[in-house]
Amino acid sequence: MRTHFPASSRTRGFTLIELLAVVAIIGILAAIAFPAYGKFVVKGNRAAAQAYMMDLAHAEAQYFADSRSYTSTVATLGVPAPSAVAGKYTFEIAVSETLPPGFTITARPVPGSTQRGESTLTLDNSGARTPAGIW
Repeated sequence: MRTHFPASSRTRGFTLIELLAVVAIIGILAAIAFPAYGKFVVKGNRAAAQAYMMDLAHAEAQYFADSRSYTSTVATLGVPAPSAVAGKYTFEIAVSETLPPGFTITARPVPGSTQRGESTLTLDNSGARTPAGIW
């Protein structure tokens, strides 16, 4: 025995074509959004590294005022690296013993991190920053 349902009481679902169209649209949006998000993350990490370098420069100035010399170790300054840059950059301080004395803080991206391919950042005691295009 065959049962017929009235046309108005049938439930409708999605067809395979409609489902594939939605999946294709989501894929296209993801293909556009993911690289843009990655660039945003890299730029945010770079800004955090630059802010930390400025903190180190201020700590170096205070250290110089207290001891009349600069230090070449980050640990001596007592400024811990924020978690946003801890595994993404390595920070070094080079001290020049010329007159007047000076320092250069260098931040190098860690290979294999999200910052790979980024430029090395430098900041010296005069406030000069390189590379100029990303500061």
